[in-house]
This record gives sequence, C-alpha cells and structure tokens, in this order.
Amino acid sequence: MTNPVKQWIRPEIQALSAYHVAPSAGMVKLDAMENPYHWPKAMVEEWLGILRDIHVNRYPDPVSAELKEDLKLLMDVDPKYQVILGNGSDELIQIVAMALAMPGRVVMAPEPSFVMYKMIATFCGMDYVGVPLGEDFVLDLDAMLAAIEEHQPALVFLAQPNNPTGNLFELEPVRSVCQQAPGLVVIDEAYLAFSDRHHLALMDEFDNVVIMRTLSKMGLAGLRLGMLFGSKAWVEQFEKVRLPYNINVLTEASAKFALMHFDVMKAQTQEIKENRTQLVKALHQLPFEKIWPSQANFILARTPPGKARFIADQLRDAGVLIKCADGAHPQLKDCLRFTVGTADENRLMLQALHAAMSE
Repeated sequence: MTNPVKQWIRPEIQALSAYHVAPSAGMVKLDAMENPYHWPKAMVEEWLGILRDIHVNRYPDPVSAELKEDLKLLMDVDPKYQVILGNGSDELIQIVAMALAMPGRVVMAPEPSFVMYKMIATFCGMDYVGVPLGEDFVLDLDAMLAAIEEHQPALVFLAQPNNPTGNLFELEPVRSVCQQAPGLVVIDEAYLAFSDRHHLALMDEFDNVVIMRTLSKMGLAGLRLGMLFGSKAWVEQFEKVRLPYNINVLTEASAKFALMHFDVMKAQTQEIKENRTQLVKALHQLPFEKIWPSQANFILARTPPGKARFIADQLRDAGVLIKCADGAHPQLKDCLRFTVGTADENRLMLQALHAAMSE
C-alpha cells in the first residue's frame, strides 16, 4: 500500500528535521539569546491595564499603521522608507523568500549563520548556497563575490552581527556584496542593540538593500514582532505575500506600550552589555581553545577537542541550558554558544562550567 505522506510531501521537506527547541522548565535558560530581564512591577501593572481594554473579539489593525510610524521614529528611519511587520524575523524571511521564489533561483548567505535562511529557502523551493566564512569568521569577500558571479542569487542574507559567531563584518566587504549582488540583499540586524554599527545608510546607497530588525532581543521575544525597512517598491510587493492580520491585537498593543518605555529596554540592553564584558573575562579563565569577541548578546567559544557535547550535557544536568553548536557546521566544531544572562544566571552557569571542564 502506498504511503500517502511519502507520496505527496516534497522530498526536500521529508529530508528536513523540524526546528528543535529544548525543554527549559525550571532551567537557567541561556540557549536562545533572550533578554533575561522582565519589566519593573509598576510597568507591568500599567501594561495589564492596557490589555484589559483590548477587544480580542475584533480583528487587529490590518496594517498596524500607528505601530509602524512609532518604530520608524524611534529607530531614526527616514520617512521615505516603508516598513512591513512580521510575526518575528522568521516570518519576514519567509515573506521575502516567497516573493522572490522561482524554480532555479538561489538564496545565498555566508556560513555559519542563522539556520532559518537555509530552511526557509528549502520551504520555498529555492536553491541555497552557503559561502564559508574566513578565519575567525570574517566575511571572505573573494569567495562571496565569486559565488555571486557564479550563482546570481535572487536573495542574499547578511546577519550583522552574525549569529552564531557574534561578530560584525567589516563595512567595506558588506558594501561590496551589496554592490555586486544582482538581487535583493537583506541586512539582518537582529542583534543591533548590542553592536556598534547600523546599516540604514546602505538603503540610501543601494536600491537592492533592505534592513530587517526585531524587538525580540530587547525583551519582547514572547511578542514575536519583527520589522523590515525598505523602499516602497520592495515593501509593497512583500505586503502582497503577507497574510492578513499577522500581527495580533495583544502584540500590537504591547509593542506600542513597550516603545513608550523604550528607556527601560535600553537600560536593560546596557546591563546585558556590561554582563557580557564580565562573562567574557570569566570565560577566559577557563581552558577554552578559543573565545571570539562578540557584538551580540551571546558568546561563542571552542572547547578542547571532543568536549563540547559533554560539557553541554553536564550543564544541562546541572540545570543550565546553553547551545551546543558542535555539528551544526564544520567551522563550529567543538563550539558552545552562551547567551548573556543576568549576573546571577551567569554565575550559576560559570559554576556548572567550572565543574564540567574540570572533569
């Protein structure tokens, strides 16, 4: 008897593994680059008062016009650019890929980078080309330009800072990619809040560049709100692919409220950056092979050969979740990724890490 699933599900989908999220109840959660801080109690009470007046029986604003203008103003985006909102950056990546997808078209990104670029290319029936980063995860410009020339990608993703490596690529190589790419270049600034540079000016310089951001890393991961800024010519096409009402009323109201208290999120971000500095110093006291500088809210480190999975398992058994990157890409062999938590969370993680690395 024919198996209907095997018969009708696309072979490339059958070959995938679903995106895995580790159970985290009761754990010190340092595996997903979340902001570890909640809002002050008074702010929470004010927020709950707003939510009490939300009419969940009605559909949300179909275009979230007011929220879009708030975001553009707060992020100093030129009014000439438009914005499309997504249920997190993931949905925006999917919207863009769907709008550009045709048989034989290519999505390209340097690797290792955000796994969803490759996964969503597959979802949309596009070919994916990953271009290995250079030593210490710098952008290998010669390799990127050669790959662009060979494959003529419809879509290029550049995560700035890059995930999972935490570094910013030098600006001139980024500019060269934007200049040489025949299709759209998406600069993914998910970790902008923790870095020293933004890329809005590239939209002025190149008509094939859009900028993607999120509020997830600044404390709103549970709301799932991503945004993409670009020219009217690009955004109006992406809006045709966006499903109606993709931003629900609770997310919209909560995000508008959070933007009124942006100073709180900025203060939390600053504290995370200070915690990052302290965590890097502490990690350097342990017998890692390499610890890379980070302009994100996480740190990538290489363990002695063959130890990454053992250490990650030991930390999990001690109640601490981190990300074991070993096996995700050849250049991440023996690597662990640590989200920067509160001072107390980092202390607990370091205690478990000391014990695991002394065995």
